[in-house]
Amino acid sequence: EVDLDERLVELDLRNDSDIPDIPPATDSTPEILKRALSGLSARWKNWWIRGILTLAMISGFFLIIYLGSFMLMLLVLSIQVKCYHEIITIGYRVYHSYDLPWFRSLSWYFLLCVNYFFYGETVADYFATFVQRREQLQFLIRYHRFISFALYLTGFCIFVLSLVKKHYRLQFYMFAWTHVTLLITVTQSHLVIQNLFEGMIWFLVPISSVICNDITAYIFGFFFGRTPLIKLSPKKTWEGFIGGFFSTVLFGFIFSYFLAQYQYFVCPVEYNSETNRFVTECEPSELFQMKKYFVPPLLQAVLGWETVNMYPFQMHSIALSTFASLIGPFGGFFASGFKRAFKIKDFADTIPGHGGIMDRFDCQYLMATFVHVYITSFIRGPNPSKLLKQLLILQPEQQLSVYKALKSHLIGKGVL
Repeated sequence: EVDLDERLVELDLRNDSDIPDIPPATDSTPEILKRALSGLSARWKNWWIRGILTLAMISGFFLIIYLGSFMLMLLVLSIQVKCYHEIITIGYRVYHSYDLPWFRSLSWYFLLCVNYFFYGETVADYFATFVQRREQLQFLIRYHRFISFALYLTGFCIFVLSLVKKHYRLQFYMFAWTHVTLLITVTQSHLVIQNLFEGMIWFLVPISSVICNDITAYIFGFFFGRTPLIKLSPKKTWEGFIGGFFSTVLFGFIFSYFLAQYQYFVCPVEYNSETNRFVTECEPSELFQMKKYFVPPLLQAVLGWETVNMYPFQMHSIALSTFASLIGPFGGFFASGFKRAFKIKDFADTIPGHGGIMDRFDCQYLMATFVHVYITSFIRGPNPSKLLKQLLILQPEQQLSVYKALKSHLIGKGVL
């Protein structure tokens, strides 16, 4: 057992020595900020840079929300591509000295293939009426999965043909690197857009909760942090973690109350083929209709209230905020472990004081998966309007067959 342990340590050290050093990230802070903050210590200088850029990003985010659902989808796609680029670039820099053939080209080719598959599924699912009116699109939708598989298979064959003697193992490392990166970025961003179609509130509350937790945990940790939380992130503290949790739950509850009052945020995002626009108009579901709740006896003595009026969605917001503040940070810890493995501080230097785009969205991808699972498990029921859209694209004889079967079923149940 001792010999085995020594052998494993030897292999681990040898693998670490095989990884070339990555050039340190450059400082992308604008000169005007550098001059304005030149008299401050490094700690406070970083605080102000992060604060100013955070406010700028939040302002830009609210502007995109105002511009509508389509712009939000473009934003998600842009972030996905940038995150993918940052992770793939790390792999390229680490193994660049081996001069692997086709690695970068195949990486981007696989990104296009996977996006073609996922977004093609979305078009077929949500834009069925639009597709039905255009013959050239009907072929692409009908054979979408076969075309997607053929495209992927082409890249797979090119990879096999590109294998070079003495570098087989390394090339398979990078093949796996590409696919794991696709799993993290493309799949999760697709789920973000799926959540958006359920209603903008399912997009905004989770994303804002993660942002709120990131900001408040940083603030509590900066001013009160004393107890280290996890070795992967030495700057994370228990004080920041706990302060971020309570702040995030409170923020999510209040923010949900504000959003639930407006159709623009609560109605499912649908595409109107008549106007060629995304619309958010509907009769709000029970989740977004004010209800009276009885306060538990223990809290009645503290609050002095017997009942409270609130939206049912606010109860769900507590679950979303709790995940964002307790489990969401593990996405950041995972990213910290990844960066430590490759001896880098940030994924990139895109945003001064913050690092790369992936440094800001490492927790968002984990959150997107949870929200999608939460909706499908506890919220989403049968959708008559979506089913009707699918029926309308059938041939007349198929529609008549469905009508007769449904009529016979309802007569048998005594409804008709």
